[in-house]
Amino acid sequence: MDRILFGDNQFFGVNHISDEKSRQQLIKFKNDAAILETLATANAAGVGTFMCTTYARIGSIAQAMKDNPSKFPDYTIYPCMPYAHKYANAVTELGMLGALKSYMPGNIFSTALKGGMAFISKDYVKMMELMVDAEMKMFEGINTPVIFLQNVVTDLLLGLQAYELLAAFHVYVQKKYQAEAGFITMNLPALSKALHKVGIHQPIICTSFNKEGFRMSGGRAAYEAVLEQNNCRIIAMQIFGGGFIDPKEAVSYIKNLKGVESILFGASSLVNIKQTVAWINA
Repeated sequence: MDRILFGDNQFFGVNHISDEKSRQQLIKFKNDAAILETLATANAAGVGTFMCTTYARIGSIAQAMKDNPSKFPDYTIYPCMPYAHKYANAVTELGMLGALKSYMPGNIFSTALKGGMAFISKDYVKMMELMVDAEMKMFEGINTPVIFLQNVVTDLLLGLQAYELLAAFHVYVQKKYQAEAGFITMNLPALSKALHKVGIHQPIICTSFNKEGFRMSGGRAAYEAVLEQNNCRIIAMQIFGGGFIDPKEAVSYIKNLKGVESILFGASSLVNIKQTVAWINA
């Protein structure tokens, strides 16, 4: 994995400390062209991997990147799935069968049969595979070497102790997409133990990691203890603590931790992108 990864929160108005900032970002990035320009800026600054949730708009962004290879040379995307609100809204608007049909990839009959059998038999592994295939359809033709399970699902399965489904996701993305599985979580200590319990060695885990312990279940010391075990590949996100930590201090803390393989950040301006990259590379 690259040392620096570019995130997508700013594109969709996700801001942990300011509703006004969220509103401004939604206005700024209401057009796909603004998102694409920021991604090109990040690429020019040396950040060639975009880690994004599978929002509906990401499909058009991915297509535009495929249509403009000179502007996005060798660009990599790490999809993070599922975008839960997308499915909830579809079920509300279209009903369960209508939502399933709208997201079916590939051959309609065979996928419907697979999905129908999954619901009838409550085969959750087949349901998971169907979900992954539906989400990955928009990324055909794009390099996606790591595919992530969002924390809304990862941590739910973790709480239910349904570790075998985490393992099934890991196996499926390797087999079907020749990719590595990644897991996003708000509980690194518990997830690390669970993944090793089901035989996933050196798992890729993306998790909040910052000097103030923001969104770090169990606290900073517990997270640093996981790093000392050297048995996970860690991507640090929310390194600025939702905006409460001085950016330079936040980067200094993270970059000096042994065991953090990659750092994920998002920014909406050229100045902030270049500054953050410079701090990480210094």
